Amino acid sequence: MMARVVRRSISAAFMVSERSWAPPALSSSSSSSSPNGCSWCFGSETDLHLRFYSAVAAAEEVAGGLSGMTLHGGLRSGWDLLGAKEYLEYRRSLYGEITHKALLVDAVGTLLVPSQPMAQIYRQFGEKYGVLFSEDEILKRYRWAYEQPWGRSRLRYVDDGRPFWQFIVASSTGCSDSQYFEELYQYYTTDKAWHLCDPDAEKVFEAVREAGVKVAVVSNFDTRLRPLLRALKCDQWFDAVAVSAEVAAEKPNPTIFIRACELLGVKPEDAVHVGDDRRNDIWGARDAGCDAWLWGSDVHSFKEVAERIGVRL
Repeated sequence: MMARVVRRSISAAFMVSERSWAPPALSSSSSSSSPNGCSWCFGSETDLHLRFYSAVAAAEEVAGGLSGMTLHGGLRSGWDLLGAKEYLEYRRSLYGEITHKALLVDAVGTLLVPSQPMAQIYRQFGEKYGVLFSEDEILKRYRWAYEQPWGRSRLRYVDDGRPFWQFIVASSTGCSDSQYFEELYQYYTTDKAWHLCDPDAEKVFEAVREAGVKVAVVSNFDTRLRPLLRALKCDQWFDAVAVSAEVAAEKPNPTIFIRACELLGVKPEDAVHVGDDRRNDIWGARDAGCDAWLWGSDVHSFKEVAERIGVRL
């Protein structure tokens, strides 16, 4: 009874939040930037995420009041109330202790993050080229540019993605100097620009693969992703890499998830995808037939991911 009430409460609250949601204004006072230094991972969609999680929390309070007890655990108890534990038990009843044959992992924001904010790097590199905008102004202009329709192709990242990124850099800084762009472009291919989100990632992925679970990276990225993974010395952790620039499909298009599963030799229903973006990672993966968990909410570390799959570390 309580579970049904909670589900109805969350559904109703989420519908209200969806109706009332509008993209936030691009103001210079905004300080949010995405894990990869690119505001497209946050901004409007994060606002929607926060409203949804607030709805979950509110629904938990309703359930707690109806049942005469206080629920603890924040968002994670909401995850449990939504049937996650029961679903995993169901999968184990079908597939055994290991619930999935493949683990798909988003790159930016889940596997790795930028070492410094994008606006800081753009300004720092741009000083000798005459870039005068403040970091706040660069971030505001970057967000505006990223939200503009990309008319040259249905994909932002075609091959090395240079035309798209040249537009972004010039729009963000007012500087179209080719040498400035090239310095920035090459910087984001190095291990100086990025670091891994989870220090235990190598140990966890090794255990997951030893347990017979195949692992792939699924990312909206240009062709720099592979050399970047090599630079970070983590390319050998994965059985396959599905990059939007190579697959010619960007998340949330289910094609990229299906292609990742094909590369691993598994069916989509046997795979779970972990990523930090609800639209691109969760909805996209589920449209492809995969299971999906939201990084930072459903799961908070790769150790937790492995445990949910049924891999003992």
